[in-house]
Amino acid sequence: MNNQQQTGSKAYLISIVMVAVLGGLLFGYDTAVISGAEKGLQAFFKNAPDFSYTDVMHGFTSSSALIGCIIGSAFSGLLATRLGRKRSLILAGVLFFVSAFGSMNPEFLIFEHGKPTYSLLVVFNIYRVIGGIGVGLASAICPMYIGEVAPSNIRGMLVSWNQFAIIFGQLVVYFVNFVILGSHANPIYDAAGAIANLADAQWTIDTGWRYMFGSEMVPAGLFALLICFVPETPRYLVMVGQDEKALGILSRINGSDKAAAILHDIKETITVRTERLFTYGFLCIFVGIMLSVFQQAVGINAVLYYAPRIFKDMGMDNEMVFTVFMGVINILFTLVAVFTVEKLGRKPLLIWGSLGMALGAFGVAITFGHQGLEMVTAISIMVYSASFMFSWGPICWVLIAEIFPNTIRGAAVAIAVAFQWIFNFIVSSSFVPMFNMHLTEGDDFGHWFTYGLYGIICVIAAIFVWKLVPETKGKTLEDMTKLWGKRK
Repeated sequence: MNNQQQTGSKAYLISIVMVAVLGGLLFGYDTAVISGAEKGLQAFFKNAPDFSYTDVMHGFTSSSALIGCIIGSAFSGLLATRLGRKRSLILAGVLFFVSAFGSMNPEFLIFEHGKPTYSLLVVFNIYRVIGGIGVGLASAICPMYIGEVAPSNIRGMLVSWNQFAIIFGQLVVYFVNFVILGSHANPIYDAAGAIANLADAQWTIDTGWRYMFGSEMVPAGLFALLICFVPETPRYLVMVGQDEKALGILSRINGSDKAAAILHDIKETITVRTERLFTYGFLCIFVGIMLSVFQQAVGINAVLYYAPRIFKDMGMDNEMVFTVFMGVINILFTLVAVFTVEKLGRKPLLIWGSLGMALGAFGVAITFGHQGLEMVTAISIMVYSASFMFSWGPICWVLIAEIFPNTIRGAAVAIAVAFQWIFNFIVSSSFVPMFNMHLTEGDDFGHWFTYGLYGIICVIAAIFVWKLVPETKGKTLEDMTKLWGKRK
């Protein structure tokens, strides 16, 4: 017996994990593509002859994919159980592709090309919701898939790569949007609400936003194809009675020496009984849900989705350059989590990240809009974002993938991730109205209130982790049954 048969193939494990994290890349790509496209899209629909495209409509259109995310994540547990993890991810890839094509060309086979109407707006939002369903599925099932194939000693690191892929997907789309925009300009509105630079922005209004949405077809098609070649997870195979297949995959990943023991542990926890959601107590589900709620309530996606607009409001000349730079910072700090999560543990990273975010958020609240302090505000935004990237960004997904016992994981993950997308929608759709609030004409009340609120939530998140979240470093997925059994 050669060494690879005894210890498993790291190359095989890495190859299937890399395919799975493409789903994370698409998650990031799909949710951030709107940041570059939203201004051109807004100007396009403002030209509609049959209705008035209001800021409220634009806020909904910019966030409509999140409705699909809520739907996709809510049904992810059912699909992951009925179809399996692999086939559910194939479905997500197909939905990504359909959404990218339809968002680029919502007139396809139905409407006159280039003519904005209320019906076209409805169809555009339907395509965005379809993409959101794909994101919702991928957001729940990709970490679940990786968590179920990864050995316990490197599971946190491998699931963290999924967050790296999400942030990398956002960086890629920031850069793609920047390249697509090129020498063209985003529309700028004057005091009367008219486009002041119409000649420079016309291409963006007619065509640019279409290319931005359509660019997602490339990674979506690649993901849908490659996911066909990865195996189903051993834990799902045991759930459906395919023990031999499960043993074969476990042997290739962990080696024959460990595979039989792991299979035995899986069978013990999966075949004990059919378990109800609250079998392990209310606290187990509550902690999972609140991890998701805090990941969004700290306000990070308000920054990621509206980054160009925020930097423009700061007075930065080239908002897209600053947005790309922030994307690079996010990548680097996500790597901090990837390479320290198994050494430092989950809780310390979450607590320190929460406090770092609070510092950044309070910094923005105090300095935003003050002449001469623009760079301090920009640095505070970077601190806020970077602190999220080494903590709540990846570690929340690690914990959601591993914290629930085997017998309730599918349903519990679906509920936790659905709450995540619900609060993502709440935060994203409320950011612009909150940010633009004024007590008196021209004051900055909305600016400091919004980031002050996010800072307070960050402090509460740190206390929540300190008091209630268990440390899962080094524990197997099967250990979760014992952990929650003792705490209920």
